[in-house]
Amino acid sequence: MRASDLDILIIPGLGGSGPDHWQSRWAQKLSTARVVEQQDWLNPSRDAWVDAIRREIDASARPVALVGHSLGCIAAASAIAETPARDKIAMAFLVAPPDPDAPALPEGSIDPGFKEKAPQAALGVPGVIIASRNDAFADYSFAERLALLWGLDLADAGDAGHINAESGHGPWPEGLMRLAGLFSRLSR
Repeated sequence: MRASDLDILIIPGLGGSGPDHWQSRWAQKLSTARVVEQQDWLNPSRDAWVDAIRREIDASARPVALVGHSLGCIAAASAIAETPARDKIAMAFLVAPPDPDAPALPEGSIDPGFKEKAPQAALGVPGVIIASRNDAFADYSFAERLALLWGLDLADAGDAGHINAESGHGPWPEGLMRLAGLFSRLSR
């Protein structure tokens, strides 16, 4: 499957993705990509975020690829779990999902619903979680447990921080190659 065969929904995390973030760059580079906009990037409401993603899935004419970063990973996984027409979702590409209990997260910055309502079973779609060994927002073991729980592959990004512009992952060509690899696996 090619990127042009899919609607690529880019789902940023807390604060959104600035212009130097790989998600913003990919949204400009990939012709079928669009960012799922949220009403409030700084005070995320779990239900509002998940509903916005589900509306975009419903509005898509083609199969959907969800590309989440950070808190957007949990929102994307929740949207997948709550979407009745799961066959419309081709894949999930989730990068640096945060542990809602991570001490590095600002106190009260995360709606408790992100943790309380997070999926507790396999998502039923192919996909990958890409995690770093030195992410301040999640231990690697958290990503391992999440990948197992959600039935997704796990890719070790090494010491890559939070895999965002601040950690040196502006264009992130390695990530784009991983995404292309996942697309090609879908066509087999």
